[in-house]
Amino acid sequence: MNQFNRPPQSQQEIKEQKKQEYIALARELSEARERFSFSGVNPESYSELKAVTEEFPEYSAPIDELVERLKVQGMKVVLRKDPKSGNVFVLPLNSEDVEMDNLFPRHLMMAEGMDERLKRLILLNKELKDK
Repeated sequence: MNQFNRPPQSQQEIKEQKKQEYIALARELSEARERFSFSGVNPESYSELKAVTEEFPEYSAPIDELVERLKVQGMKVVLRKDPKSGNVFVLPLNSEDVEMDNLFPRHLMMAEGMDERLKRLILLNKELKDK
């Protein structure tokens, strides 16, 4: 039996398994170049993002501007060049600026009718962040 055929034994193995699922899902969504409807930013994340973008405007677009662009354009999932890092972002559809225009999947609200893969990506990102 190899590591993929047996159940995870430790918290570290469980976390690694979730990270691998997260990366695989992000790769699938980013390579498909799909447009997703923007469901909104969850309220807890919004207040944190608002404070950060006001304190450090040189590091990201103002959150209200970013939210408006996401509403108008829709959004896409982007996986950074080194997939093993697990750096996955959500950007407005017409943006390539990962540095200024990004949200993490965990910042998104889940909505009725949302693509199930995107929901899973959000949940995995939250789980991995909390551990």
